[in-house]
Amino acid sequence: MSDEFEIARTKAAALTKEINAHNHRYYVLDDPTVPDGEYDRLLVALQAIETQFPELVSPTSPTQRVGAAPAAGFPVVTHALPMLSLGNAFSDEELERFVVRIGERLGAVEIKDLVFSAEPKLDGAAVSMMYVDGMLERAATRGDGVHGEDITHNVRTIRSVPLTLTGADIPDRLEVRGEIFMPKAGFIAYNERAEATGEKPFVNPRNAAAGSLRQLDPALTARRPLDMYCYAAGLVEGGTLPTTHTDTLAKLASWGLKTNPEVRPVTGAEGCIEYYQALEQRRAGLPYEIDGVVFKVDAFDLQETLGNVSRAPRWAIARKFPAEEAVTVVRAIEWQVGRTGAVTPVARLEPVFVGGVTVSNATLHNIDELQRKDIRPGDSVTIRRAGDVIPEIVGSILERRPSGAEPVALPSVCPVCGSPVERIGDESVARCIGGPLVCTAQRVEGLKHFSSRKAMDIEGLGSKLIEQLAQDRVSSPADLYRLTAEELAQLDRMAEKSAKNVIAAIDKSKQTTLPRFLFALGIRDVGETTAESLAMHFGSIEALLAADEAALIDVEDVGPVVAKRVLSFFGNPDMQVLIRELRALGIVWPEIDTTADESDHDHFFSGKTVVLTGTLSTLNRTEASARIKRLGGKVTSSVTSKTDLLVAGEKAGSKLQKAQNLEIEVIDEETLIRIFDES
Repeated sequence: MSDEFEIARTKAAALTKEINAHNHRYYVLDDPTVPDGEYDRLLVALQAIETQFPELVSPTSPTQRVGAAPAAGFPVVTHALPMLSLGNAFSDEELERFVVRIGERLGAVEIKDLVFSAEPKLDGAAVSMMYVDGMLERAATRGDGVHGEDITHNVRTIRSVPLTLTGADIPDRLEVRGEIFMPKAGFIAYNERAEATGEKPFVNPRNAAAGSLRQLDPALTARRPLDMYCYAAGLVEGGTLPTTHTDTLAKLASWGLKTNPEVRPVTGAEGCIEYYQALEQRRAGLPYEIDGVVFKVDAFDLQETLGNVSRAPRWAIARKFPAEEAVTVVRAIEWQVGRTGAVTPVARLEPVFVGGVTVSNATLHNIDELQRKDIRPGDSVTIRRAGDVIPEIVGSILERRPSGAEPVALPSVCPVCGSPVERIGDESVARCIGGPLVCTAQRVEGLKHFSSRKAMDIEGLGSKLIEQLAQDRVSSPADLYRLTAEELAQLDRMAEKSAKNVIAAIDKSKQTTLPRFLFALGIRDVGETTAESLAMHFGSIEALLAADEAALIDVEDVGPVVAKRVLSFFGNPDMQVLIRELRALGIVWPEIDTTADESDHDHFFSGKTVVLTGTLSTLNRTEASARIKRLGGKVTSSVTSKTDLLVAGEKAGSKLQKAQNLEIEVIDEETLIRIFDES
């Protein structure tokens, strides 16, 4: 035997052992320790070795089986027809090669005319449901593809699964295959309830669905917000189905079974790629998690001609999205200091590509979170990123932890200025007590917040420039308005024209609004909405400065905690001096007439509870909220049964879906502007 062969055999054995271990944890224990992307990488590596050395392929190889054995605790079910897995394509080129292979096997069929059924690949749990004489007789998990677990009693609790089919020409025996999943909104709501009651929250919707189906007590499953989409038919006796997959799904829907509305036929590789790209763009707005697209040759006679390999059908493939979870190593855990002095642990990572970007840092939020997840330098960790969400460390892979890895403790002094770090009462956040005059980090972050788009909106005053200025020239926001173009032009990478543009932007920012000014000051717990509420209630900075705690609590969105924060901020002599300086330097805003109350009149918004969601391209959301309130409406952040109206901007997501489910009136930004104009 050659050295190359021996190396390949050793590597294949190691990969087989690792993949089998992951199969056991995923299918039997419901406790996966690596994301799908890592599992797929291992399997592809083993397949590559077996392709190069076919003599290494054995009947027990993970490439020759669908999954792992079912767990104990449920009766074993033998599927009438095997529930095969799917091959994966990770690029458009691999998808195109799949289409070419099909064309070559079919011979006379033109590749460009080949019709596929396209559908989202849901991230849930596959099940088989057997209907006898139109009634649900049995439901089972996929298991190892041949044998699964009988979960009939649990599936019966899912309201989207019909117990009795309706319609004409229903076969005597019909096996339906589908994906059971937990919608995003249900997952969030369940975890919120779990945290409130002290229960353990779910890690992700996929684990939530799989774990819910394997509860021995169906009453527990019934309390989980599960849903189901059918994606295929298996065994059919005493009846017939249409000749294509797409038409079969339509027939299943006519019998009362739920099918995905995104399913549609596409033609050729070009049609597949266009569908994939379009769905990838809309992925974040879907009400459920998906990790790719499934393409199937639509005609059943062609599927039969193509046949199966041992692990998967030749006529179907899953085009996976870029991995949103990946495994990497924690190089170090450092402590960042924010504008309010919050000392936050941040993991410095071996760079890893996940969710379409390269991630090298991830926040751990606070010392409690760090200790709960027990993340240590040197750990291999799972990173998750969805859409534009900040990367999150899911947890450590304990079996990979290096010996000697020590837990990280909260520092006793600020890593930037050396001031003491304190943790008051039961607050989860520890803070540097140095303040912005002592701590450079707090000063820098405060200036970044002050000049940000939603605050004073100083265009061109970026992070790098602020970091330079904060070293010795700018110690407070007022100093920004004392800068000259000549000073800026002397800084690194700052040309004369750029310096003049920044000064012009600083001058332009002097014309602002009271809500923006209050938000820019960086008062703890005072965000955009609360700043706007304070401004609209008091009308002037003088009235706000004179308010006591009782007057502040009368303001919408202001409770006792926020009231104390506001009083503490404005009671600080340094902050009073800052406000006087800023106004003396020319910062002004239009007066707010608190005596004018448009809500006394009968307007479209009178008495309505309104939620804004998505991106408003023309209106500023703060100003839109203020106008709705002046017209007698109430603006809230969550969609509930008490919501009367949803204003949906671009990329509206789960709030829009929830509003539609609750049959709440929805209008777009154009309609909102028209209503304002008519008021």
